[in-house]
Amino acid sequence: MPTVAFSAVELRARSGRKWHRYADDVLPAWIAEMDFGVAEPVERAMRRLTDEASYGYEGSTLYPALAEAFATHMQERFGWQPSTEHVVPVADLVQALFTLVSAFTQRGQGVMLHTPIYPPFLDAVRQTGRGVVEHRLSDDGRRFALDGASVRDVLNQDVPLLLLCNPHNPTGRVFERDELEAIAAAAIEHDAIVVADEVHADLTYTGHRHIPLASLGPEIAARTVTITSATKAYNFPGLRCGLMSFGSSDLRERFRAAIPDRMLGIVTRFGIEATITAWRDCGGWFDEVMAQLHANRERVARFFASELRTIGFHAPEATYLAWLDCSGLQLPGGPYEFFLEQARVALNDGADFGPPGRGHVRLNFATSAPILDEILERMARAVHHL
Repeated sequence: MPTVAFSAVELRARSGRKWHRYADDVLPAWIAEMDFGVAEPVERAMRRLTDEASYGYEGSTLYPALAEAFATHMQERFGWQPSTEHVVPVADLVQALFTLVSAFTQRGQGVMLHTPIYPPFLDAVRQTGRGVVEHRLSDDGRRFALDGASVRDVLNQDVPLLLLCNPHNPTGRVFERDELEAIAAAAIEHDAIVVADEVHADLTYTGHRHIPLASLGPEIAARTVTITSATKAYNFPGLRCGLMSFGSSDLRERFRAAIPDRMLGIVTRFGIEATITAWRDCGGWFDEVMAQLHANRERVARFFASELRTIGFHAPEATYLAWLDCSGLQLPGGPYEFFLEQARVALNDGADFGPPGRGHVRLNFATSAPILDEILERMARAVHHL
């Protein structure tokens, strides 16, 4: 079974940040990592490498196989056939964000972001001397909507780059075709580049469909860099393997001129082989994981509808992350501090996701049912004691 019901004791006995950042009486529901095991084919591949003592220099000899596995997975799952010629492996998608911002903008220029947004997006802009240009998602009472018509009003020669997160972190939106077409049209009109972080694409729930931005046509593909990884959906983030897929040779050469390949480092054999194995051999495991995540998502939705109605919540269309609006609680401090101190539950502070995130927290529900129930019950008790 992929969704082994690890107890809190077993999870704390393993290494890793998620269960060791806070005191032992705190239940962690913050960093985007699942409390499940990994697929047996991935475990076998890792054991084989260990048994072989395959710890020597690997170089980039496995890169073509990784590119082929990526292209095959995209075709089978999303009907998109990216070129394998311009796939560049990276150990870290945050590294990809930083290097892409540096390559395609100048210091002082602006970068457009759909806020609230995963904090490293903001870091990649600010820490490289660029300016954050917000395009805020709006809560329409049903979900967080993207105003496609106004995208063209934001992009210009001083804002030549858009960082797109789709499916969106933290709101869980899966942007629809008309929303993506509006982004594509604006990027083409203003000769802008789009970096599309699609790492949560596989984690899309029934009733919603992920559409890779670069699949919309050759014009937008030529100005899109898609970044993704199997580590999120298949639960091996510590193996450090992702990739950048450049939609054109011109885009790839512009990046290479700004960021020499050796600045990216080398992705390890362990990460590459785990990724190839996950995309090639672990479909059944992944389907079972998605069934568990769907059940957890429904559990969270029912609980907030019955026990925590003062907290705003829209069931995510993808991801295992719940974006919670706690502004109705009228807390004297922030909700992150409140739930950590009063419920002993560690969430992500919404303020880290940009100004629209104030008064919010992000909850990771990719855990066993008993742990998830305890997290929710602790939160409810804390709120009811206000």
